[in-house]
Amino acid sequence: MAGNNHGHTPAAWTGVTISFIGFCVAGAFMVMAQPVGFWAGIGLVFLGGIVGWAMSKAGMGMPKSDAHGKGQDRTRSAAQAG
Repeated sequence: MAGNNHGHTPAAWTGVTISFIGFCVAGAFMVMAQPVGFWAGIGLVFLGGIVGWAMSKAGMGMPKSDAHGKGQDRTRSAAQAG
């Protein structure tokens, strides 16, 4: 896992940051017993996923050729051979 760049893209960082803020908002409003604020935070969590997906589709995510580690297999074979 350490050999690939899984998640090191602007799309991933943006989606995770928005979702993390949503979790924090939902948690704070849950403690304060405010259901509307809680559901707003949950909405932010889903918004983070949508934004990350949209940014990935717009070209700011992992390229399709690297998405499944196809280049990683060649690197491992060369390292094991040498």
